[in-house]
This record gives sequence, structure tokens and C-alpha cells, in this order.
Amino acid sequence: MRTMISAVALFTLLAGASAASAEDSHKCGTAAESQWMSKDAIKAKFAVDGTEVRQVKVEDGCYEVYAVTKDGKKTEQVVNPVTGEVVGSEDDEG
Repeated sequence: MRTMISAVALFTLLAGASAASAEDSHKCGTAAESQWMSKDAIKAKFAVDGTEVRQVKVEDGCYEVYAVTKDGKKTEQVVNPVTGEVVGSEDDEG
């Protein structure tokens, strides 16, 4: 009986982890592209703080913004295309 309870607990734990992973992969939502901000609007949003956007790409339902900060550091930001909110980043450490 104890083994069965442990197996159920493990299954529940794994199912929860799986749901969290699925949720993370949809961090930009599923809105139709007609509802997205334009790439020019995304560039303008970044320009406000002095960031120079070099390229905006669509990847997995998100915008990927490749830019250089006002300090000269390269940055890659993952942006929600509807809200313009940064939902992830990979900054140049060097």
C-alpha cells in the first residue's frame, strides 16, 4: 500500500512539473499576429532607454530583440509581442 501511495505522489509531482514546463513555453501567449505590436513599436520602446535595436525576429510566438545597450553591451531580449513586456533575456557578460 505504501508503494502505491509513493507512486501516486511521484506521478502527481511529475505531472505538476510537466504543466509548469508547458506554461513556460507559452510565456508570450497565443494571440493572433494581428494583435501584436509592430516591430517598429518594439524598436521605439527599447530606444526610450537608449538601447539600439539591431534586429527583431519572431521565435516561438515571441519577439526576439537583438540590441546594443547604451553601455555598449549586446543583449538578446525575449518580448511578449502583444504587451511589449520583456519575458526573458540573454545578456552579453563580456
